[in-house]
Amino acid sequence: MNVGVVGYSGPVDQPPISEIAQLCLNLGEALAREGYTIVCGGRDGVMELVSKGARKAEGNVIGVLPVGEEGNPYLTVRIKTPFDNVTRSLVLVQTSDVVISIGGEIGTAIEVLIAYAKGKPVVLFEGTGGWTDRFAELLIGGKYLDNRKIVEVLKARSVEQILQILRKMGR
Repeated sequence: MNVGVVGYSGPVDQPPISEIAQLCLNLGEALAREGYTIVCGGRDGVMELVSKGARKAEGNVIGVLPVGEEGNPYLTVRIKTPFDNVTRSLVLVQTSDVVISIGGEIGTAIEVLIAYAKGKPVVLFEGTGGWTDRFAELLIGGKYLDNRKIVEVLKARSVEQILQILRKMGR
C-alpha cells in the first residue's frame, strides 16, 4: 500500500517542525517496517524526517517533486514533475492509497482536501499543529469535511494508532 504523508515544510531544526521531529522519524520507520511505501512531497520538513525514518528501516520512499527541486537525500525514487508545489500535490495524492496529515500550512490543507475530494482515506495525526489540528476540530459529526460525506476522515494521536488504522484498511 502507498501511504502518502503530508505536512509542514521548512528547516527540520526549527519550530514547529523541530517539536514533532521525533514523531516524524518514528512514523517513517514504523511505516517502512510494516512494508508500506511512503509517498511524499520529497522536500524538507516533515517530508525529510519521515523519509529519513523510513530509510533507517530500509523502506521505500517516493518523492513527488515540484519543478526544479532535487528533493531530500533519503528518497528512494524521485518523480520530478513539471508542476509547482500545489499542482504536484495532485500527483502525490493520486499515487497514494491513504494520506496521513502531520501539522502543515496551506499546502498540507490543499493535499488533505484533494484526498478527501477524491475519496481517499485521510488520517489526521492530532497534536501536530497546523491544518491537521484545525481539520480535526472542524469535522462534521467528527468524521467528514463536508456534508457530502465522501470518505470518513480518521484521527490518531500516536504512531501505533496510525498503524492500527492502516492494518484495518488491509490494503
